Amino acid sequence: MPDSPQPRRTRKILFDAGPSAVAGGGAELLVERFLDYIRHERGLSVNTQAAYRRDLRDFAAWLGGRSPATLKVHDLGDYFAALAAKGLASASVARQAATLKTFYAFLQLEGVVAESPAELIAAARRDDAIPGTLSPEQVDRLLTSPEGASPSACRDRALLELLYATGCRASEVSTLRIGDVHLAESFCTCRGKGSKERVVPLGRRAVAAVRQWLDGPRQAFAARAAGQPAWAVLSSRGNRLSRMRIWEIVRLHAERAGVPSDIGPHTLRHSFATHLVAGGVDLRHVQEMLGHASIATTQRYTHVDAGRLKAVHGRFHPRR
Repeated sequence: MPDSPQPRRTRKILFDAGPSAVAGGGAELLVERFLDYIRHERGLSVNTQAAYRRDLRDFAAWLGGRSPATLKVHDLGDYFAALAAKGLASASVARQAATLKTFYAFLQLEGVVAESPAELIAAARRDDAIPGTLSPEQVDRLLTSPEGASPSACRDRALLELLYATGCRASEVSTLRIGDVHLAESFCTCRGKGSKERVVPLGRRAVAAVRQWLDGPRQAFAARAAGQPAWAVLSSRGNRLSRMRIWEIVRLHAERAGVPSDIGPHTLRHSFATHLVAGGVDLRHVQEMLGHASIATTQRYTHVDAGRLKAVHGRFHPRR
């Protein structure tokens, strides 16, 4: 979900013509000013900027030429009703609500609006349930799906092992550099949201798969690119493997392995965390490996312990 704005005591008004001149302007100008703000003043990640841009593009299209500064609470209610009518998932509606709250908070900072109508919007809360996870058996089938000695199979094995062994997001694996991978010490350094670094261990199988890739086909892939690509996982042309291509590879092998074909890299991240918590790993350690800023986010995974705890209780409690 997009970040909320940081409180500021004073700010210089960005609008040269003055807020009153802009208040009646079109949504495009206000949105562009906002995007400049989160890019230059708040330094948000490229992916977060893209999420804001998508949400506000949809909002601007719905406005149909009206200025966001003229809207009231009931107008935003109509917007969310339109989103729900389109069948948008509750999590997506909640994200849109968060985006508009941040956007209108910015307009308040700039003096474009006196009060934020978005503050009074009560969108459906995000579902705290974890998106589908795979069983250990399903994960094993998926990770062994890339068969054979072809360069692409070798690359795909390394990629899938990395995703499950580290719990990294697709964007984090996409931007993983050679210097971030320490096979002798069995760990890698990941850069998450806000460019925060964290160290994540690598298991024996992941180390073996990544070493086979780095020492073998990666060199041939890298030779096809201009210069020496720094990225650990490459496309067949020697370029950085994009997030979308990582999604495609995961789904390709999911289909081949006979596991749900609608999964993605985040399914492996959820499975990684779920299996660790079920195995008894301390929640703080899982939080650190996932790069969660708040333990509350990681606590979603504690639900998997319910069955195990019930079994333990039934076995050992004297009044069972």
